[in-house]
This record gives sequence, structure tokens and C-alpha cells, in this order.
Amino acid sequence: MFIPYNIDSNYSRKRRTWERAKLATTLDRVVVATDDERIAECCRGFGADVIMTAESCRNGAERCSEALQKLEKKYDIVVNIQGDEPLIEPEIIDGIVKALQTTPDAVFSTCVTSLKPEDAFDPNRVKCVVDNRGYAIYFSRGLIPFNKSGKVNPKFPYNLHLGIQSYDSEFLKIYPDLTPTPLQLEEDLEQLKVLENGYKMKVIKVDHDAHGVDTPEDVAKIENFMRERNLS
Repeated sequence: MFIPYNIDSNYSRKRRTWERAKLATTLDRVVVATDDERIAECCRGFGADVIMTAESCRNGAERCSEALQKLEKKYDIVVNIQGDEPLIEPEIIDGIVKALQTTPDAVFSTCVTSLKPEDAFDPNRVKCVVDNRGYAIYFSRGLIPFNKSGKVNPKFPYNLHLGIQSYDSEFLKIYPDLTPTPLQLEEDLEQLKVLENGYKMKVIKVDHDAHGVDTPEDVAKIENFMRERNLS
């Protein structure tokens, strides 16, 4: 799913996200799903397959579900990679696919990395807590866990959720029909509808230095990061 801010200025980020995704060894096909013709035109310009979806899609899972229905070939797993994740590593994509393949009681897999202290109270940085078997317990825009002091514990390994997840295709087909849940609506996080309906979600921990573009202010941060590392 591609998220637009300024269509012209983030052309290179979209293209790089698409190119990084195509390097993943577990993906048979990479498709851009969008409801914006400007984004579709931008992506077709660098050779991407594009599927137009309805404006009524409320989140990435619903958009992926609609796109899946429009594909002629059947797929076992669908991966949702946010369009503004130019620093995503192919190994991370492969990791969450393999996590779902090897966890038969899960319908969803995703990944987390270490949360930076400066991002602890940023509601655009989604946090996640995981049980001792690697299953998600909860996601929040607030800091979780939250201790009595109300401050960041520098010794605690907080998790930052990354903008990539994979779904069992049969589950993805029914996801849009599941009734929105209270926690999902309150936090505005699609993952919570999965958990609130009793489904299991596998989570892997990865070493990833940067996050995607969640707000317009993130654009300069990502571009500076890419320039410093000579990433085109």
C-alpha cells in the first residue's frame, strides 16, 4: 500500500521500496495496491504492477484483501509492505513470510525492532508487546509497557512495530467482514482487530535502524539518512 505525501518528491522512495521488495526471495509477485491514480501513474512509470482498489478500504489489510480478490492466481500468503518504507530489507520480508509459514496456528505475522527513547511517546510510532513464545499480546500508540514512574526505563527492551506484515490468504479474505473492535477503533490499529477476534499473530524481532515515513516531517529524516549512506 502506497501512502502519498507529495507525489513528485517521494517518487524515488516509492521506487526504492518496490525495488527492495522485489529482492525478497519468498515473494512470487510484487504489486502496488492503491486508490489514487496519481500514485498508480507514478508506479507504472518505473515498471510496477498496479491494482486499483476502492477508496472505501479502511486500512492496509482491507486494501490487500481487495487486491488479492482481483489477482487471477491464488497465493498462500500476502505481504503488506507500506509504500513509504524505502529502507526495508529483503531479509525482513523473507523473515516474516517464513515466520508465518512455520507457525500453523497464526494467521498473521509481523516484526518489531528496538524502540528509540526519543520515539517513546510519539503516537505515530506504534509499540508492541510480545509473549515468551513470540506471539503478539498488544499494539499501542502509547508506550507499552508503562511503568509507575511514567518515564522511559532505559533498561527495558521496548519494541517498535515496523510497517510490514503478512497474512494467511484465507484469513485475509474474511478480515474485511470481521466487525471493527473497540480497541482497534480507539487506537486506530488494524492489528488489534485480529487479536480481539482471538486470532494469533507471530512476531519476530529484527535489527533495523530506521522507520518508514509516517508523517510529512519524516520525509527529511529519511532523505538525510539515505544521503548519509549513499542510498539512492
